[in-house]
Amino acid sequence: MKLIKIETGNFMTDGGATFGVIPKVLWQKQYPADEENYCNLAMRSLLVDTGDRRVLIDSGMGNKQSEKFYSYYKLNGGDTLRGSLEKAGYTPDSITDVILSHLHFDHDGGHVVKDEDGNLKLLFPNATHWVSKSQWENYLNPNIRERSVYFPEDMMPVKEAGKLKVIDEEGEHIPGIDFRLFNGHTTGMIVTMISYNEKKVVFAADLIPLAANVPLAWVSAYDLFPLTTIKEKETFLKEAFEGNYILFFEHDLYTECCTLKMTEKGIRVDKTFNLSEIT
Repeated sequence: MKLIKIETGNFMTDGGATFGVIPKVLWQKQYPADEENYCNLAMRSLLVDTGDRRVLIDSGMGNKQSEKFYSYYKLNGGDTLRGSLEKAGYTPDSITDVILSHLHFDHDGGHVVKDEDGNLKLLFPNATHWVSKSQWENYLNPNIRERSVYFPEDMMPVKEAGKLKVIDEEGEHIPGIDFRLFNGHTTGMIVTMISYNEKKVVFAADLIPLAANVPLAWVSAYDLFPLTTIKEKETFLKEAFEGNYILFFEHDLYTECCTLKMTEKGIRVDKTFNLSEIT
């Protein structure tokens, strides 16, 4: 098995939204912001090559939306989904599976692209695209808070092509990859746990988007149900600490991976390192 980080570009979000009720005087010590209070976040996907299958987890923001839309998020960095895959030696046709943690635009915007005539097509035509049932239902009938972050053009072409796989149970749906469901950030978010060299590598998605979000109360204002997130984090972090899991961060521009340690204040980040250091 191979694990390969796939950088798809960066975007900027308001620091207050990124850290919720945590005061800036505290969070800015852990994650920098610019003079306008924007934090620069990665959109880091993960490619899992099992030998038999090539599984991509999340697909970034893509480039289908208007320039005005993208201007709100101050896109930066030179990486793209296709470019990073090609740099790693993979073609879009070789991808067999795409796991979508959830369907917010910064996680599921890259796997549907426009051709030269402006028509929508699948970037990964041979891939099964995995989504949880409750997230899919929420996408089809969004609540008022999430209505602006779900785009029909990101997922309806997948369904129309017959490449959508909706799951409603946790489990090892792909050999070596365990699907876990969480409901604090959004309903039915998939957190994937990969069995790799006798360790668990966790694609933390928006359960823990940044290393700075590890402390229980440090949850994002983007979470629909922050108290649920805190409870889910508490259970998960205990399991991750006891199991010596490696967390892989999707949005942390400065930290790719970490392990955990127990302190007097609870579970905290221990060692930080790049994915390449364990592969």
